[in-house]
Parts: sequence; C-alpha cells; structure tokens
Amino acid sequence: MARWQKAQQQLLGGGRNGALANYRDLVTRFPGVAQLWLEFGIAAAGELQFVAAKEGFEKAVELAPNDASMLVLIGQQFHRIRRLDDARACFERAVAAAPASVHARLSLAAWFERERRLDDAWACVEACLAQNPKNPQVLCVMALLLQRKGRNSEAETVLRDLIRSDSQDANVRFTSRHLLGVVLDEAGQYAEAMRWLCEAKAEARRTTNTTLMERNYDRADRYRRELLAALKPETIRAWRQQGPGTPCPHRLAFLGGHPRSGTTLLEQILGAHPGIRAFDESEAFVSEIWDQLAPMPATRALTLNALNTLTAQRREELAKNYLRNLLREVEGETCAEVLLDKNPSPTASLHLFLRLFPDLKVVIALRDPRDVLISCFFQNLMLTPTNANFLSLERTAKHYADLMDVWLRLRELGGFDWIETRYEDVVANLEAEGKRVTEFLGLTWHPNQAIFHEKAGGKFVFSPTFNDVAKPVHQKSVGRWEHYAESLEPVQARLAPYCRAFGYSP
Repeated sequence: MARWQKAQQQLLGGGRNGALANYRDLVTRFPGVAQLWLEFGIAAAGELQFVAAKEGFEKAVELAPNDASMLVLIGQQFHRIRRLDDARACFERAVAAAPASVHARLSLAAWFERERRLDDAWACVEACLAQNPKNPQVLCVMALLLQRKGRNSEAETVLRDLIRSDSQDANVRFTSRHLLGVVLDEAGQYAEAMRWLCEAKAEARRTTNTTLMERNYDRADRYRRELLAALKPETIRAWRQQGPGTPCPHRLAFLGGHPRSGTTLLEQILGAHPGIRAFDESEAFVSEIWDQLAPMPATRALTLNALNTLTAQRREELAKNYLRNLLREVEGETCAEVLLDKNPSPTASLHLFLRLFPDLKVVIALRDPRDVLISCFFQNLMLTPTNANFLSLERTAKHYADLMDVWLRLRELGGFDWIETRYEDVVANLEAEGKRVTEFLGLTWHPNQAIFHEKAGGKFVFSPTFNDVAKPVHQKSVGRWEHYAESLEPVQARLAPYCRAFGYSP
C-alpha cells in the first residue's frame, strides 16, 4: 500500500514531517491492523502526543494479544515513553502468549533485572534453560544474573564455557568476553580482566563499521570546536539579556559532566528532595533541541550566526517542546520548585541549552579523569558514533578531552550560573557536598537526601548504572584506575591537563 509505505518512510526519517497525519488516516481506514496502530503510536510519540501514543500501543495490544514478538516491540515502545507499568505488562503478556519463546522470556528477564527483581529474572532464565539448556543467549543472561547476585565464581565458569564453545552469535561473543572482564575485575584479577575486555571490544569492531562512526563523531567534534571558538563572553551575556525561550514556572537545572563521573549518584541524592523533580537520562534535549537545531545532512555545521539569529518565536517553540517532552513521565502538574535534567551527553552541547534557557542552573559532576576512563571502558553500551569511542582507551581519552573541553570553554566564558562537584567529595561526605549543591539550586538540605538509596531500590533507573544506585555510598571506586595504571600509561599525558584543571594530581 503506497500510503502506508510513505508513512513508514516518514517515520524512519524522523522529525515531524507528516507521518502522524498519514497514520491517523490509515488507522481510520484499516482499524483492525495491529502493526498500523503500533506505528501510529510511535509517530504520535514523535509528535509529543503521548496520550495518543499510549492509545495506539494499547490498541495494538488489543489486536495482537497472542503475538509475542509484537508484544515485546510494544513493551519496548512503552518503555521509551516511560510508561513503565504498561511496558512490564506487555513483556508479561508476551510470555503468557508464547511460554516457549526464548525471546519473550529473556525480554521479561531483562526487564526484571532493570527493576532489580533478580529472583523473578532468574525464574525466567530457569524456564528457558529447562527447554533450551545449551542456548548461548540464555546462558549469557544466566551469567549476568549470577554476577548480579554476587555469585562470581559460578558466573566465571559459565562464561569461560561459553567462550570455549566459540558461538557464532556476535552478541554472545562480545557479551561473554565483556562480562568475564567485569567478573574478573571484581575478583581483583585486573590484568586478565583488561585482556578479556579488549577482546570484547575487538569483537564489537568486527561486527560494526566503527571507522565510519568515529569519522562522523570527529567531524561533529570539529564543527563544535569551531562554534565554541567563536563564542565570546558578550555572546552569553546577550543571550541572557534576551531571556528564556519561554517562561518556566520552575527553576530549570542541568546536571552534566562526562559519563561515569557520578551524575547518577548525584541525581539520586538531589532527586530525593521533595522540591526537586529529577529526570534520569531524558531524551528531551536530544529530541527537542539538538535534533531540531542540528542541520541535515550531518556534514554541515551549526553556526554561531544560526544560534544568534533564532527568532523569539522559534526559541519559544523549542523551549515549550523541550519542557513537554521532559515532563511526559509526570502525571498531572508537578509541585516541584526545581526540574533537574540529568544526562551527561548534552554537556557537549551545553551552549545550545544556554541559548534557549540562559537562566539554567548548571551542575557539572567531576571525577578523577583516570577513573572516568576505566569506568567508561568497562561499560557495555549500544554502539553509536559517541559510544564507539569507548572501544579503545585512546579513543576514550579523546572523548573525555572533547567533552570536557566544552565545559572548560564555557566555564571560561562565564555569564551563567554554574557549580562543580567532585565525586570523591560526595562519597567522602555525602551530606556536606549534597547540601552545597542543593543550596546552589535554591533549596535547603532535606533528611530524605541522606537516605536516598533506600528509595532508589524501588525506582526504575534509566541510566546504564542502574544497578549501583540502590547501594549505600562507598569509596571503593575512588582510585580504581591504579589497578590499570599500566594500560593507562599511553594516555596519561593526554589526561594530565584535565587532572590539573579539576584539582587531581597527575
């Protein structure tokens, strides 16, 4: 059907280009097609019409109650729009519809693991193993759950057996090696942990065109550096004089820094305050500011002139859409005084944030750059042009320099409200450092913040570090890099200026 194909092309193209209007017509004409309702829901979410998106996904569930694959897809879409109960229900329906489906059961297991319901996740894996005792994907998840439960010697045995089996599944080859590196790191076998981690990264490079990803990333970084070089202190002051794109009834704050610098820990501490509504890894900035301002194709640069000449109407439109997207997971009106958007990646585009919200309160989390590098290198992330940098320590160091150069440049320019906070200070004295940042946001310290981890255990955390935030604060990750000093030696000189800039001994 030509109309459907056109709508799908519009949907794949992203942006707001008429896909939703076409899907409205299609579901009216063909109301019994579940796939149409699923795609309608995706298009509605892209247009920030989250109620319509939910209705579309619910209709798809109603029309395909026994299609396990469809139910898993719908669950993933509910997850994306942060309708968490609906997402879980879809994964559970998928298992009920097809109890023998490994895909359905592992999808539910992954969900339970994200909710830290490890016993429920384990039950899913056991059910899979009863029928598929040698399935490498199931064994990978089993090893992960063993590691999560602290049964590392058992996890190590499963993983070494998996690696010896030489599976042809690329994901299994990568995951088994990566997870073995994590397990060995926790066991204090650092040299072998690094070896397996490097093998895992090599597997990832064999299955993805990471060279192209790196090239695209480097091009974007070059354009960003050109724009930042053109910025002047008077530019930031002029933006502030123009005022925000749209009045906001709340104080807006951004919590950034490099990934693995303690942003999630700090977000949980701040978010435990009743006057702060914290948003964890929100897509709002990327969807409503970056994607709308970044020109297409990606080979062209966003210029300072383009930012300076944004009309008041355009700035208001972008700002309103950003707030609508940010608040999509809030039922009704929020009484919070402060909206806190925590997401490290937009730190690289903080200048765009300040263009639309010049009164933004900026909190930058810092951590010893060497600990940041090792922690990033240990992450198992979906490959993107940004995350592809974490496939080698050299590229990880480059990414650190690229992102933190943005912060250093903006810090130098000034003209906005900012504070830096060090991970090491947070874990050494949570209340003192947490109080300092809370007061920067215009609030007083609340007792709930000191016991944030008690509530975090029952919260769904979107950050890749979700497994860590329900634990009390500890200092065992401080100075972790020293175990890998030999591996870091080739990048130490590159990191030294940042160690000095942020108060760490090179």
